[in-house]
Amino acid sequence: MKKVIYLLVVVAAIFTGCNPLEDINNEIDALPQDPNVGSFEYTVTDEDYSAFDLGFGSFDSEQQVKDSIPDLLSELYPLYGQGSSVLVNYNLYIGNAEGVSDFTGSDVYSLTNSDYASTGSDAFGFYPNVNAASQIPDVLTAQVASPIEGQIVLAKYKQYTENPVVGLANLIEYNFAGSFEGWSIAEEFGGDDVWVSDTGNVKASGFFGGTQVANTEWLVSPSIDLSGEDNLKFQITQELDFASDVSLVKILVSTDYTSDVLTANWDEITLANPATGDMAASEDYDFSAYDGQTINIAFKYTSIGDDPSTPAVDEGDAGRWRIASLAIKTLGATGNTTSKGEYFMYSSGDWELVESIYYLSSADYDSMGTSSGQPGQYNNFSSSASPNNYLPTFLELNFPYGQDDEELFVIYDYFSSSSGAQRRGNLYTFTGGLWNAHESTIETSLQFGFDNGVWVPDNTIRHTLVGADYEYISTAFAAEPGFEAPSASVAQYSNFDRRPSNDAYWSDEMLATAMGSLLDNSLATGAADGQKYVLSFAIYDGSSGIEDFKLIKEGGVWIDNN
Repeated sequence: MKKVIYLLVVVAAIFTGCNPLEDINNEIDALPQDPNVGSFEYTVTDEDYSAFDLGFGSFDSEQQVKDSIPDLLSELYPLYGQGSSVLVNYNLYIGNAEGVSDFTGSDVYSLTNSDYASTGSDAFGFYPNVNAASQIPDVLTAQVASPIEGQIVLAKYKQYTENPVVGLANLIEYNFAGSFEGWSIAEEFGGDDVWVSDTGNVKASGFFGGTQVANTEWLVSPSIDLSGEDNLKFQITQELDFASDVSLVKILVSTDYTSDVLTANWDEITLANPATGDMAASEDYDFSAYDGQTINIAFKYTSIGDDPSTPAVDEGDAGRWRIASLAIKTLGATGNTTSKGEYFMYSSGDWELVESIYYLSSADYDSMGTSSGQPGQYNNFSSSASPNNYLPTFLELNFPYGQDDEELFVIYDYFSSSSGAQRRGNLYTFTGGLWNAHESTIETSLQFGFDNGVWVPDNTIRHTLVGADYEYISTAFAAEPGFEAPSASVAQYSNFDRRPSNDAYWSDEMLATAMGSLLDNSLATGAADGQKYVLSFAIYDGSSGIEDFKLIKEGGVWIDNN
């Protein structure tokens, strides 16, 4: 820190003094080059957790802390070096409330159009006045094969927010926000991971490490059964950026695909409104050629690599293709819907609604904000839209009349850039007029030390000697041969004489012995091997000062670690 202050003074001198600039440079060059040594305490912030993609605001394990924190400390303390330490306070995840995992890890069944029809609906969702929970058990009975006692299923469905009208309605729909939606990747050429799942879409790109790389990779749908359907339409919402040749991306359809994209026959869909630099929906493309058939749809992406023999010339073509959604439509009832979910358990031969559990709907996410970075943007939480920041207010507004000690499981969708789409949740208990989340984390700390150019986990404990410590050493070593005069000096002055020519001189070896005894009998009784200490104490070497002495316990003995 002295050097930093000195530099500020020097900068001021440039504007106020008359010394030549070369003299100032010479003075700076003469400053000590060793980094500063400091001891600090730091508490991990919400912004830090978000940067680590930890939307819960906690670490999953101490090892995750050890892996993540060093880079953060390098950014926070760039001027501090060997011997510096930081005590890092953080939240550690210790586990969900009992029962949460039963719901976050349950089976999922998404109702189909034929399921709605089987309940008497002529639309592609339940009408606004229909109690979905009363209709779904019959659907599960028909669709879930060989259920077992206690099996839990999340039944996902759509419910109209208003009475639908006749028009084009989605027969098949894929929403690629944070999910591949069951589509599979087929590699034709190149070894790079071209297709990836992103927060709001699937994305293909042949740009890797600052270079355009040659690849051809397919993304293929599951089989789509269009039996009994006619007058079909197709629509895709997509975006294409940085592409010179738009023909390198293709939307293809096959009626004979089994498992090999190269042996199947594929028809290309040519849209009047192809992908451009803005995310936009295409027209309702005439898809009637596939009425009544079973098909597969594929997105084929090709990139051309740069020529390594002419690195200064950009000869490649590696566009970025984003696809947000796809729908196959037919004439039917249409209108605004909300995506919902209910949990059912199989018990004694019947599917029964599970009480005291709430699965967030698309309308719930929208109520928390639909702008960029808010839950309603993609109908999920994420590291940038933490559930902890939204759910307390949501529950207060939507479940205001809880009874004391009433419990409610809240389950929601979550997207992690590292793990993709997930279901997460927590148990909330109504106490003191508020819904309080189960505390799944504890506040704890871990110390890091700067060692050989990097921050590493460090168990060093720092202690400054107080009156009782000086008294212990002076008493314990008063009669020890060679320690008589030094101990008497400590008793009289509460410091250690570090003048080699003086009878009261404390050598490094003597200090190691005395400090080790102090640790064993007072400060660190029962410490394990590997424990480190830095003891700070008063000295006299012709003038008063403070000195640090490092020790580590090895083989049951405290030894000099300076």
